Amino acid sequence: MTEAVQGVTGSRVQWPAVRPEVVAEVVAGLSARLQKRLDGAAAKLAERPVERTGEDWRIAVDEETELVLHAPGGVVATSGDVRCGCLLAPACVHRAAAVTVCPLADGEPSEQVEPAPAEGQPPTSAPTAALPDAPHDAPHDDDPAAGTLGAAERAAVDLLHRVASAALAAGVGGAGAVLQAELLRAAHRARLAGLHRPAAAAVAVVTRIRAARSGEPDHRLADLVAGLRELLGLSTALSAAAAADTAGPGVAALRGTARQVYTAVGGLRLYGLFSEPVLTATHAGVLTWAVDAGGGLHTMAEIMPHTDAAAAAPQAVGAGNRAVRLGDAMLSHREFTRAGLAVQGATRSAAGRLGAGASVRAVRAAGAAWTAGPVARLWAESPAAQVARALFAAALPAEVRPAGGELLFLDVTLLGAVPHGPGGEPSLLADCGGVVLALRAAHDHPGLAHRGNLALLATAPGLRLRVIGRLERSARPELRLLAVGEPPSAQPPEDRAPEDRAPEAPALALPADRAGRVNLGLERLQTADLALPPREAVPPLAALPAGPLPPSTPVHLLSRRVEQAVTGGRAVLALGTGAARDDRARLRSAGLATGAALLEGLLGAAVDQPRDVFGRVVADDHDAFAAAWLAAAWYEEELASALCATAWTQEVPGNRP
Repeated sequence: MTEAVQGVTGSRVQWPAVRPEVVAEVVAGLSARLQKRLDGAAAKLAERPVERTGEDWRIAVDEETELVLHAPGGVVATSGDVRCGCLLAPACVHRAAAVTVCPLADGEPSEQVEPAPAEGQPPTSAPTAALPDAPHDAPHDDDPAAGTLGAAERAAVDLLHRVASAALAAGVGGAGAVLQAELLRAAHRARLAGLHRPAAAAVAVVTRIRAARSGEPDHRLADLVAGLRELLGLSTALSAAAAADTAGPGVAALRGTARQVYTAVGGLRLYGLFSEPVLTATHAGVLTWAVDAGGGLHTMAEIMPHTDAAAAAPQAVGAGNRAVRLGDAMLSHREFTRAGLAVQGATRSAAGRLGAGASVRAVRAAGAAWTAGPVARLWAESPAAQVARALFAAALPAEVRPAGGELLFLDVTLLGAVPHGPGGEPSLLADCGGVVLALRAAHDHPGLAHRGNLALLATAPGLRLRVIGRLERSARPELRLLAVGEPPSAQPPEDRAPEDRAPEAPALALPADRAGRVNLGLERLQTADLALPPREAVPPLAALPAGPLPPSTPVHLLSRRVEQAVTGGRAVLALGTGAARDDRARLRSAGLATGAALLEGLLGAAVDQPRDVFGRVVADDHDAFAAAWLAAAWYEEELASALCATAWTQEVPGNRP
C-alpha cells in the first residue's frame, strides 16, 4: 500500500524519525564544500513530496534521483537505511539533508528492568514504549557509589562542553545542520561512555534548536534556554568533578542511568485520578494517574510513535479508550480515572511508573470521589506548600523526580476572563484562598479539548471547582489545567429536591457516569454540563484586575539578555553592551546587585574575544562566554523560582468573590 504525503516547510513530523547517531555519522561523511550547502539542501528537500510504501519513505529529489529512507517502526536506525541514487552517494548532500529534515528519535533505549522473579516463577517482562532500540555496546554504570570519571568519560565531557558552548555562541540562527550534527556526535560519544543524562540533554537541545529554526508552533524559547542551561550545567559539573577527582552519589546522579529500574512494591489498592493526552513531535498517547491507599501517586502510559501530524491528536485522544496494561484488568484508561484497581505483585519505577510484568495481577475495584478517602488528602496541603514542592521537584532529574511532584491540587472559584497578552487573548482568572491565579490550557493543540473546555468554563464566573493542574512558573500565579471536578460541598443535582434544583450559583451538572470529574484534554464539556442560574440571580463579583501586572522585580532585564544570547548568539549580544548600562543600573536600584554583576560579566564575555596582531578575531573555544552565560542563566532561574513561590503566598485585596 502506497501513501502519498506532501512535505511542508517547517513540518518534519510526516517524515520518519532518525536516531541521533545516524545524523552525526551521515553528516560527518560530507566534504567541507557540501557541508556549506547542507542547510539549503535540507530546506529544499523538506518541500518535496514524500511517498510511503510499507517501511520505506521515498522522495524524488529530481527526475533522475530518488532518495529512500528505510524506517522499520517509523525510525531510521542505521546510516545504511538512507539510500540515494545519485552518483555521489553515499557521501552526497541528499542523504545528509534527509536525516536533517527527519525528527530525532529518543537518544536512549527505552528499557524497563523489572526485579528478579522469585525462584520457580516465570520472569517478568514490562512493556516498553514503542521507541527504537539503541546499540547496547555502551557501558552502563547505575551504581550510586560509582567511582571517579575515567579517561573516556572525561574526553566525552570535554567534547560535549566544547560543542555546546559553540552552539550557544552561534545562537539559533548560526546553529545549522553541521553544528547540530557535531552536538549529536558528542551526545553519542557521551552515551557510549555511560554519561546518559548529558547525552539525553544534548539530543533535547538539538530537537529544540530545530524547532526554533523551523518555526514550529510548539517551540518555546524558555524550553531551549532550559535545555542549554541543563546541558552546560551538567558538563561543567562533570568537568569540575573530574578535575577534583571526586566520587560518590553526586557524580552518579550527573551521569544518569540508561535503564528504568522497577522495584517490587507488593500489593496496591489504586484509585483512578485523571488522564491527560501526551503529544510530541514523534509520539502520541495518554498518561493516567492513580493514587494508592497511602496517598502516593502512580502513573500508567499508553504512548506510541506517529508519523503524521494530522493523526497525532486523534491518536492521543483515542489512546484514552485503550485498555490499561496492568494484569488482567479489563478497563480503559478513561474508565480507570473513575474506577479503581486491586493489584498484587506490583512493580514501580523511581518516577512512579507502574510496571506490567507477567507476575502482576490486577482486578477492577471501586473508585473514590475526589472529596473522599485517600484521594481527598491531595487537596489537604496548602497551596503555598504545594508550590514549594513543585518548584523543588522541577529541579530534580526526570528519572528520580517524585511522581506528581509538579502537580497542584486546588479548590478555586472562577472569577471570569480578562484580556491578556499583546493580542488581547482572554485569560481565565480564579480565586484560590485569596490568591488570584490565571488558568491556562495544558496544551494548545486545537485537536485536544483543553482550549474549548477552558473557553466554556470562562462563561461561568462564580463556579466553584476542585482542580488538578501543573504549576506554570511565573512572577504571578498561573496553573495549566488538566482536570476539574465538583468541590467538596457540591450536591449532585439529582439528589436535590425538585424545588431546590434551580441553582443559586453556577455549578457542574455532570452525568452520573462522569463521577463528578472531567479529563480536560480527553473529554469535551457541553453547555448542559454547567448549571447556570438566571443572570439576575448571580451576585456581583469583586472587580477583576485589568490583566496580569508586570512584576515589581525587574528580573526580565537579565532574562532577556540570557534569551538574546540563545537566539542571536554571542555576536548579537556583544552589539547591545552600550544599551545595557541602564539595565544594570535598574537591577542595582531594585536590590539585585548580583544580577547586575552577572549581566555585566555576560556582556563583557561576549565582547572579549581574542584577536591576532592585525585585530582579526581568532578561533575561540567560547568557554569563558559559556561560563558567564551559565552563571546568569542559573541566577535568573533561581530568582524566578523565588518570585513564583512568593506570588503564591500573597493575597490580592479586592479580588475575592
